[in-house]
Amino acid sequence: MTNSFQHYINAFSEDKHLTSLTGIGRGIEREGLRVLNEGKLSTHRHYHNLGSALTHANITTDYAECLLEFITPVSYSAQQAIDQLRDIQKFTLSQIDNELIWPMSMPCFVDDDDKIELAQYGSSNIGTMKTVYRQGLKNRYGSMMQVIAGIHFNFSFSQQFWRTLQQLDQNTDERQQFISAKYFALLRNYKRYSWLIPYLYGSSPAICSSFLQGKATNLPFKKSDSGYLYLEYATSLRMSDLGYTNSEQSSLHICYNDLPGYLDGVREAINLSSAKFEKIGIKVNGKYQQLNSNVLQIENELYAPIRPKQVAQSGEKPSEALASRGVEYIEVRALDVNPFVDTGISLQQIHFLDIFLTFCVLADSPLLCCDKQNSYQKNMEEVVVRGRDPELRLMDNGQLKSVPQWGNELFTQMAQVAELLDKAYQTDTYVKALAIEQQKLTDPDLTPSAQIIAMVVEQNESLTGYALTQANHYREQLITSGYRFYNEQYFIDQAELSHQKQREIEMNDQLSFEQFLADYFTV
Repeated sequence: MTNSFQHYINAFSEDKHLTSLTGIGRGIEREGLRVLNEGKLSTHRHYHNLGSALTHANITTDYAECLLEFITPVSYSAQQAIDQLRDIQKFTLSQIDNELIWPMSMPCFVDDDDKIELAQYGSSNIGTMKTVYRQGLKNRYGSMMQVIAGIHFNFSFSQQFWRTLQQLDQNTDERQQFISAKYFALLRNYKRYSWLIPYLYGSSPAICSSFLQGKATNLPFKKSDSGYLYLEYATSLRMSDLGYTNSEQSSLHICYNDLPGYLDGVREAINLSSAKFEKIGIKVNGKYQQLNSNVLQIENELYAPIRPKQVAQSGEKPSEALASRGVEYIEVRALDVNPFVDTGISLQQIHFLDIFLTFCVLADSPLLCCDKQNSYQKNMEEVVVRGRDPELRLMDNGQLKSVPQWGNELFTQMAQVAELLDKAYQTDTYVKALAIEQQKLTDPDLTPSAQIIAMVVEQNESLTGYALTQANHYREQLITSGYRFYNEQYFIDQAELSHQKQREIEMNDQLSFEQFLADYFTV
């Protein structure tokens, strides 16, 4: 029996299946640089009152000591996820000595990237490994790439949804096997249509000239009168060659057709040696320069706009968790920090992502060969550097289409999903969110990237000045507002608990760091 998109739409419209669409799980990981009032990076270590960056569930650091990462738990309410993120930021701002959280993806003025201190996680083997991994990233790609901030959006469907879908498919596979296969269908469709995300939400079309640190680039930058480098039609320079990409990884053939194939590709990549990275050395003059000289030091180094995920247990690699228990949720990684809202991601964005990801799992999703996958990757690369160019044409299954043409085709289908979600959740939020986003297809000036270009180029404003004004405004707004989900005592308790956990980990270490690494990388 074939299960087309329309078949699913009709089936989920029935009252007996409609509630299966509720129970969407969401979690947000928001990165943000700590900066001083003049716009420079903070050189202060991670604040003790925020807890241990190694073990705190909600507040940690990413690459650098000054790059905070805020993590919300799984929530089944979009508003609650936003409220949790807001509370985490409120407490953080109250503890960081009048520093600000930079509200954009691309960093502020950096006079010397060697001054960017790697994130520190204490003296335990796992803490040391995390810092050495970051040392490897610095030696491989430079520090500037590692202080780019983004939003990661974690998303899952309910068990009831999967039961209904499996029933509609008349599928008799083991449940988790079916779920993993369907999540991979979603991943393939996300790869087909992921260009839409930077088009709608890319917020980094311009950068501070200090970001390049005098390095050459093939991108045809223009310079605004106020001194910023920009591409006229760019959407997300964060997702371009300047940001989270890795040329060494371009040779990898990681397939998204099924879980076993994906895991084989990841394992191969982790064990694939790199002549370029071998030149760095692993341990030089008694100091680790990287964990190993392979294309990927660990799985986290795989830069992908979306990942299949399973919650890992203590000491378990991500691929081991996936192999053992299948896909539990997916992580969308192609989102810039939204500078127009204090949380870096808006409620409206979450509602659109609900629609888009539900569409991706329900729409037909043929298997992808490498050439097709590369074609869709090229679409993404084109959109990040010139997504608003009216001359741009994207390749859809051998047919060239403009952004408005292809986008409107997708929105026509997504409209049916939005109506279903509104009906299931008894709201009108989804149809409204979709309508707002669709306007950006006919009027590119409504996109965040166009608004920033207008500000920097046409109005000759300082991007740094704008970001600092926003950061101060958000700080004042959050500090003076009340807690919405957590309270101050929760964060005080979690900070103390996290320090205690770190001390216990350090006390319980039995192995040397060398032996710990050898054990970790034993297949």
